[in-house]
Amino acid sequence: MSAHQPHPEIAFALPGDIHARSGGTQYDRRVIETLRALGQPVRHLALPASWPAPDTTDTAATLAQLRGLPQDMPVIIDGLAFGAMQTRDVAALDRRVIVMLHHPLGLETGLAEARAAELITREAANLRHAAHVIVPSGHIKTILGQQFGVEGTRVTVAPPGFDRTAPALPRPRKDDPPLILTVGLICERKGHDVVLRALGKIAELDWCSVIVGAVQDAALLSRLKGVRDDLGLRHRVHFPGEMSPQALSDYYSRAHVFALATRYEGYGMVLSEAQLHGLPIVTCATGAVPETLRGAGLLVQPDDVDAFAQALRRLLTDAATHDILSRESQMAGATLPHWRDTAHIFQQVIGNHAAQ
Repeated sequence: MSAHQPHPEIAFALPGDIHARSGGTQYDRRVIETLRALGQPVRHLALPASWPAPDTTDTAATLAQLRGLPQDMPVIIDGLAFGAMQTRDVAALDRRVIVMLHHPLGLETGLAEARAAELITREAANLRHAAHVIVPSGHIKTILGQQFGVEGTRVTVAPPGFDRTAPALPRPRKDDPPLILTVGLICERKGHDVVLRALGKIAELDWCSVIVGAVQDAALLSRLKGVRDDLGLRHRVHFPGEMSPQALSDYYSRAHVFALATRYEGYGMVLSEAQLHGLPIVTCATGAVPETLRGAGLLVQPDDVDAFAQALRRLLTDAATHDILSRESQMAGATLPHWRDTAHIFQQVIGNHAAQ
């Protein structure tokens, strides 16, 4: 496309509130905002929030929105909806569809075996109808090739971008006792139960803990609070819920350690946010986490409470290790892409398919 030709309008369809603070939604919103800032017209399609488990009314509304687009308009559909659509509906769209797939739906922790198998089979079938797939990490690209049969030539990796608003190190550690910060949606996949049980094993040390995240599963939150109370940690571990970006940034700045016992990540944006703040990280060797962390942190196996506790103990009691990992985290954060880098990758994919 010539630099003097206007960019063709595209549509970006994603479920729910575009201002929700989940990693996937934040990614989509920032891509839309940055594409617009680069001169790319983007029509935002707000799909029903019930995806990936819509009722018939929401399914019909989604299909009506997609069918109402001009036939020659490229559309990006978030995988939260695309992967769960009926394959016959995907095929009947009869248009160039680019999928933004953060991680396959069937790999979500806690799904019944039959439901996970159904989602994996359906998503594999749906992806055969996609003109192209954009993913946040090389790990997801590999998974799509190995488990979903998607050719590598149809997949482009577009890592998330990050703002450089964190203070430079060295910075004062303001909280006394030291703050262990966890950020992640309240759902089984994030492993908050593992963090709690690990904290119970280091209760004799001086620390406090905050587990920040929107509540996807209210029953799980109730169970987590029960575990916390049974461990005698009620006054040391707090669940403030979802927070504004400013309030969350303040927690990152005050924290001594970042801890996330995730069971799976397609990227793990909060890990990169922790690196931007120069925080030593304790997390799990699963999914794209090793790729995201790039050596700047301590990795243990998912669901290994003892190993997670040992890693936390090390960072709370070994100042030299803490400082080394803090510097490594800061250096890794300094090399993270900006949102303009991510948006330029999207532009290239859009241009390739708009010209077809």
